[in-house]
Amino acid sequence: MDNGGTLEARLRVVESRFDDVERRLAAMGAGAFEPEENKRLAKERASLEPAVSAWREHRVLEKQLAEAEPMARDSDADIAEMARGEIQRLRSELAQSEERLKELLIPKDPNDDKDIFIELRPGTGGDEAGLFAADLMRMYLRFAEAHHLKTELISTQETGAGGYKEAVIGVKGRGAYRLFKHESGVHRVQRVPATEASGRIHTSTATVAVMPEVDAVEIEINPTDLQIDTYRAQGAGGQHVNKTESAIRITHKPTGTVVACQEERSQLQNRERAMQLLRAHLYEAKLREQEEKAASARRAQVGTGDRSEKIRTYNFPQDRLTDHRIGLSTGNLKGILDGGLDAVIDALLADEQRRRLAGDDGL
Repeated sequence: MDNGGTLEARLRVVESRFDDVERRLAAMGAGAFEPEENKRLAKERASLEPAVSAWREHRVLEKQLAEAEPMARDSDADIAEMARGEIQRLRSELAQSEERLKELLIPKDPNDDKDIFIELRPGTGGDEAGLFAADLMRMYLRFAEAHHLKTELISTQETGAGGYKEAVIGVKGRGAYRLFKHESGVHRVQRVPATEASGRIHTSTATVAVMPEVDAVEIEINPTDLQIDTYRAQGAGGQHVNKTESAIRITHKPTGTVVACQEERSQLQNRERAMQLLRAHLYEAKLREQEEKAASARRAQVGTGDRSEKIRTYNFPQDRLTDHRIGLSTGNLKGILDGGLDAVIDALLADEQRRRLAGDDGL
């Protein structure tokens, strides 16, 4: 194996840890007395098993190759020829296996399987920017539905033109953050607005922030740092709307972060969801601070909304989407905005994996 045995040494450590976890799980039995520890170990075992299984299969291939090589020197020409063919096959499989092992050892993003919040806001462009923010929200809702993820509205502020001043949605389900994390940033649209009588092409932007939902134990919040206000919910939402002050707005005084939730029926439910959103904001800020200290090149999730900060452009006259981070250009804008984001997301995830494999995980 390459790298002077470095990869093999790492795999032996992983296998040793896997065996240790298996022994501890077997000793615990059903885990009736330590359910949390049992759950933690079972989760760790599941995360280690793919690499361990692939490593054991790799060793079988190495053994088969070692057995085939002497046969290539057999005095029987037919046997030697068959052995050489087998050696060629095994070497090809071993090369593929080694690449697979490298991929399996790439550190995974610990947030990948977490539920998320997506915040959308218009940037430059007036009413058209608000309409574009609404288009993006619809795209994300349909994409999430196609991947069997549960979505919910957390808070919305509509414009008179039918767009959004702000929209926050929650997405729940395994792999939610993994699928959406590369959507963070400034999105630019070039199109003729429905309200434009002269047919001029306008350029507008909207900002997207994707934040993983975190537990209370991950982010501690001092209650004295909070200012909590109630108000009447606005917009669609049932008979309780505009009749009771069920909506909640929370201000985190040390950071100035403001979050709101109005979509639940009770004040208590809105307060809990708003607190979850606040923790997500503070967690994301903490991650950015850590990355900046480590001199990471990862770009900030949301800038000012200025066109120069764009991560992606939706060009309607040319029916073209361009993701500027990876140089991807593709057509079928209507299909993409109807939720057909898979090809774009797959390309971004493949680029992330390539950078992680190269040891460069900055965006």
